[in-house]
Amino acid sequence: MSPEQLQSYRVLPVITANDVESTLALCQALARGGMTAMEITLRTDAALDSIRAVKAELPELQVAAGTVTNGTELQQAIDAGCDFYVSPGLTENLLQAAAEAQVDLLPGVASASDIMRGLDFGLSCFKLFPAVAVGGLALLKSLGGPFPQVNFCPTGGLTADNFREFLALPNVACCGGSWMVGAELVGAGQWEQIESLARDAMSE
Repeated sequence: MSPEQLQSYRVLPVITANDVESTLALCQALARGGMTAMEITLRTDAALDSIRAVKAELPELQVAAGTVTNGTELQQAIDAGCDFYVSPGLTENLLQAAAEAQVDLLPGVASASDIMRGLDFGLSCFKLFPAVAVGGLALLKSLGGPFPQVNFCPTGGLTADNFREFLALPNVACCGGSWMVGAELVGAGQWEQIESLARDAMSE
Protein backbone atom coordinates (compact mmCIF):
# COMPACT_ATOMS: atom_id res chain seq x y z
CA MET A 1 0.00 0.00 0.00
CA SER A 2 1.41 3.36 -1.01
CA PRO A 3 1.18 6.75 0.74
CA GLU A 4 -0.41 8.14 -2.43
CA GLN A 5 -3.19 5.57 -2.21
CA LEU A 6 -3.91 6.48 1.41
CA GLN A 7 -3.77 10.19 0.63
CA SER A 8 -6.45 9.72 -2.02
CA TYR A 9 -8.80 8.34 0.67
CA ARG A 10 -8.25 11.31 3.03
CA VAL A 11 -10.69 9.93 5.63
CA LEU A 12 -11.44 6.23 6.05
CA PRO A 13 -14.79 5.64 7.79
CA VAL A 14 -14.73 2.69 10.21
CA ILE A 15 -18.03 0.84 9.88
CA THR A 16 -19.66 -1.75 12.13
CA ALA A 17 -22.02 -3.78 9.94
CA ASN A 18 -25.21 -4.56 11.82
CA ASP A 19 -26.94 -5.93 8.74
CA VAL A 20 -26.40 -5.92 4.99
CA GLU A 21 -29.23 -3.54 4.11
CA SER A 22 -28.24 -0.71 6.46
CA THR A 23 -24.54 -1.12 5.70
CA LEU A 24 -25.21 -0.80 1.99
CA ALA A 25 -27.36 2.30 2.54
CA LEU A 26 -24.63 3.73 4.77
CA CYS A 27 -21.92 3.20 2.18
CA GLN A 28 -24.12 4.75 -0.50
CA ALA A 29 -24.56 7.85 1.68
CA LEU A 30 -20.81 8.06 2.34
CA ALA A 31 -20.08 7.72 -1.37
CA ARG A 32 -22.55 10.52 -2.17
CA GLY A 33 -20.58 12.61 0.32
CA GLY A 34 -17.41 12.04 -1.68
CA MET A 35 -15.76 9.21 0.25
CA THR A 36 -13.95 6.70 -1.93
CA ALA A 37 -12.90 4.04 0.60
CA MET A 38 -14.66 2.31 3.48
CA GLU A 39 -13.45 0.03 6.25
CA ILE A 40 -15.99 -2.59 7.31
CA THR A 41 -14.83 -4.25 10.51
CA LEU A 42 -15.02 -8.01 11.00
CA ARG A 43 -16.72 -7.57 14.37
CA THR A 44 -20.19 -8.82 13.48
CA ASP A 45 -21.76 -11.80 11.76
CA ALA A 46 -23.00 -9.48 9.00
CA ALA A 47 -19.55 -8.15 8.09
CA LEU A 48 -18.50 -10.51 5.29
CA ASP A 49 -21.93 -10.52 3.63
CA SER A 50 -21.97 -6.71 3.87
CA ILE A 51 -18.56 -6.49 2.21
CA ARG A 52 -19.78 -8.69 -0.65
CA ALA A 53 -22.91 -6.58 -1.07
CA VAL A 54 -21.05 -3.26 -1.08
CA LYS A 55 -18.51 -4.56 -3.61
CA ALA A 56 -21.35 -5.79 -5.83
CA GLU A 57 -23.45 -2.63 -5.65
CA LEU A 58 -20.69 -0.02 -5.43
CA PRO A 59 -17.78 -1.50 -7.38
CA GLU A 60 -16.07 1.90 -7.65
CA LEU A 61 -15.47 1.98 -3.89
CA GLN A 62 -12.33 0.67 -2.24
CA VAL A 63 -13.54 -1.64 0.52
CA ALA A 64 -11.27 -2.70 3.36
CA ALA A 65 -11.84 -5.42 5.91
CA GLY A 66 -11.07 -4.05 9.35
CA THR A 67 -10.16 -5.78 12.61
CA VAL A 68 -8.30 -8.52 10.72
CA THR A 69 -6.30 -10.25 13.46
CA ASN A 70 -5.06 -13.53 11.95
CA GLY A 71 -4.50 -15.43 8.75
CA THR A 72 -7.90 -17.14 8.83
CA GLU A 73 -9.76 -13.83 8.99
CA LEU A 74 -7.49 -12.44 6.30
CA GLN A 75 -8.39 -15.31 3.96
CA GLN A 76 -12.11 -14.89 4.68
CA ALA A 77 -11.85 -11.22 3.79
CA ILE A 78 -9.87 -12.01 0.64
CA ASP A 79 -12.59 -14.45 -0.39
CA ALA A 80 -15.20 -11.72 0.20
CA GLY A 81 -13.46 -9.53 -2.37
CA CYS A 82 -11.85 -6.80 -0.29
CA ASP A 83 -9.42 -4.33 -1.82
CA PHE A 84 -7.18 -4.02 1.23
CA TYR A 85 -7.00 -5.15 4.84
CA VAL A 86 -6.67 -3.30 8.15
CA SER A 87 -5.55 -4.70 11.48
CA PRO A 88 -5.61 -3.17 14.98
CA GLY A 89 -2.14 -4.59 15.59
CA LEU A 90 0.78 -6.39 14.05
CA THR A 91 2.04 -9.95 14.41
CA GLU A 92 4.59 -11.85 12.37
CA ASN A 93 1.96 -14.48 11.53
CA LEU A 94 -0.39 -11.87 10.07
CA LEU A 95 2.41 -10.08 8.25
CA GLN A 96 3.55 -13.37 6.77
CA ALA A 97 0.03 -14.33 5.71
CA ALA A 98 -0.44 -11.00 3.94
CA ALA A 99 2.94 -11.28 2.25
CA GLU A 100 2.18 -14.80 1.00
CA ALA A 101 -1.25 -13.71 -0.28
CA GLN A 102 0.33 -10.62 -1.89
CA VAL A 103 -2.37 -8.28 -0.56
CA ASP A 104 -2.23 -4.75 0.83
CA LEU A 105 -2.21 -4.80 4.62
CA LEU A 106 -2.42 -1.69 6.80
CA PRO A 107 -1.36 -3.05 10.20
CA GLY A 108 -1.84 -1.25 13.46
CA VAL A 109 1.17 0.02 15.38
CA ALA A 110 1.54 1.75 18.73
CA SER A 111 5.32 1.91 19.18
CA ALA A 112 8.67 2.19 17.43
CA SER A 113 9.20 -1.56 17.85
CA ASP A 114 5.93 -2.30 16.01
CA ILE A 115 7.02 -0.05 13.14
CA MET A 116 10.40 -1.78 12.92
CA ARG A 117 8.72 -5.20 12.65
CA GLY A 118 6.59 -3.89 9.81
CA LEU A 119 9.58 -2.35 8.06
CA ASP A 120 11.28 -5.77 8.18
CA PHE A 121 8.41 -7.00 5.98
CA GLY A 122 8.81 -4.16 3.53
CA LEU A 123 5.89 -2.05 4.75
CA SER A 124 6.00 1.72 5.06
CA CYS A 125 2.35 2.60 5.80
CA PHE A 126 0.75 1.84 9.14
CA LYS A 127 -2.40 2.49 11.12
CA LEU A 128 -1.56 4.25 14.40
CA PHE A 129 -4.00 2.71 16.87
CA PRO A 130 -5.51 3.69 19.22
CA ALA A 131 -4.11 6.99 18.02
CA VAL A 132 -5.17 9.47 20.69
CA ALA A 133 -4.71 7.02 23.58
CA VAL A 134 -1.12 6.13 22.62
CA GLY A 135 0.06 9.70 22.16
CA GLY A 136 -1.77 11.27 19.26
CA LEU A 137 -0.20 14.30 17.62
CA ALA A 138 2.82 14.34 19.92
CA LEU A 139 3.68 10.71 19.19
CA LEU A 140 3.30 11.16 15.42
CA LYS A 141 5.62 14.17 15.51
CA SER A 142 8.16 12.20 17.54
CA LEU A 143 8.05 9.20 15.19
CA GLY A 144 8.78 11.41 12.20
CA GLY A 145 12.42 11.75 13.23
CA PRO A 146 13.55 8.10 13.34
CA PHE A 147 11.10 6.98 10.65
CA PRO A 148 11.04 9.65 7.92
CA GLN A 149 10.00 7.05 5.33
CA VAL A 150 6.86 5.99 7.22
CA ASN A 151 3.30 7.24 6.68
CA PHE A 152 0.40 6.78 9.07
CA CYS A 153 -3.36 6.50 9.15
CA PRO A 154 -4.17 7.45 12.76
CA THR A 155 -7.40 5.88 14.00
CA GLY A 156 -8.99 5.85 17.43
CA GLY A 157 -10.17 8.98 19.19
CA LEU A 158 -10.31 11.15 16.08
CA THR A 159 -13.35 13.39 15.73
CA ALA A 160 -14.80 16.03 13.44
CA ASP A 161 -13.09 18.59 15.70
CA ASN A 162 -9.53 17.23 15.67
CA PHE A 163 -8.93 15.13 12.53
CA ARG A 164 -7.67 18.05 10.44
CA GLU A 165 -4.87 18.59 12.98
CA PHE A 166 -3.72 15.05 12.26
CA LEU A 167 -4.02 15.44 8.49
CA ALA A 168 -1.82 18.52 8.67
CA LEU A 169 1.17 16.47 9.84
CA PRO A 170 3.63 15.55 7.07
CA ASN A 171 3.71 11.86 8.02
CA VAL A 172 -0.08 11.43 8.09
CA ALA A 173 -1.50 10.21 4.79
CA CYS A 174 -5.11 9.80 5.89
CA CYS A 175 -7.25 9.40 9.00
CA GLY A 176 -9.65 6.75 10.19
CA GLY A 177 -12.74 7.53 12.20
CA SER A 178 -16.34 6.72 13.01
CA TRP A 179 -17.84 10.11 13.82
CA MET A 180 -19.73 10.15 10.52
CA VAL A 181 -21.06 6.60 10.97
CA GLY A 182 -22.23 6.67 14.60
CA ALA A 183 -24.64 3.97 15.76
CA GLU A 184 -27.41 6.47 16.49
CA LEU A 185 -27.17 8.02 13.02
CA VAL A 186 -27.16 4.64 11.29
CA GLY A 187 -29.88 3.21 13.49
CA ALA A 188 -32.15 6.14 12.72
CA GLY A 189 -31.40 6.01 9.01
CA GLN A 190 -30.05 9.55 8.99
CA TRP A 191 -28.52 9.13 5.55
CA GLU A 192 -28.64 12.82 4.63
CA GLN A 193 -26.85 13.76 7.85
CA ILE A 194 -24.26 11.05 7.25
CA GLU A 195 -23.76 12.31 3.70
CA SER A 196 -23.27 15.83 5.04
CA LEU A 197 -20.71 14.68 7.62
CA ALA A 198 -18.86 12.74 4.92
CA ARG A 199 -18.80 15.76 2.61
CA ASP A 200 -17.42 17.92 5.42
CA ALA A 201 -14.73 15.34 6.22
CA MET A 202 -13.64 15.26 2.57
CA SER A 203 -13.41 19.06 2.31
CA GLU A 204 -10.16 20.87 3.00
